Amino acid sequence: MGDWTQDIQNALAYIEAHLTDELEIREIARRACVSPFYFQRIFTALCGVSVGEYIRRRRLSLAGEELLASDMKVIDAAMKYGYDSPDSFYRAFQRFHGVSPSAAKKKRREPALVCAAENQTDIGGRKHA
Repeated sequence: MGDWTQDIQNALAYIEAHLTDELEIREIARRACVSPFYFQRIFTALCGVSVGEYIRRRRLSLAGEELLASDMKVIDAAMKYGYDSPDSFYRAFQRFHGVSPSAAKKKRREPALVCAAENQTDIGGRKHA
């Protein structure tokens, strides 16, 4: 393993570039030049959330942005960001943003923007660590 900070940045860049794809921890960890086990431990220690939670938050953040900035249908956002059904997307979106996807579109409120190592506020005004 060379420069581990650069290796982690490579993994994060890979995640960001593939948020609408099916991501596998093995491939992400390969970008960081460590095993999946160690990558998950390192990532959680550095970012304060698991890799899976980070990906989930980033997808919901991007979905919120896209729903507000376009005429995208909620069902299309659900499929694009990896949800098996509109219902599961609806529940996750509401838990994360504090409002339903349809209500967010109607209100045109700012979505939560989730970036590593920053506290963010969601559409409903709640803070995410």
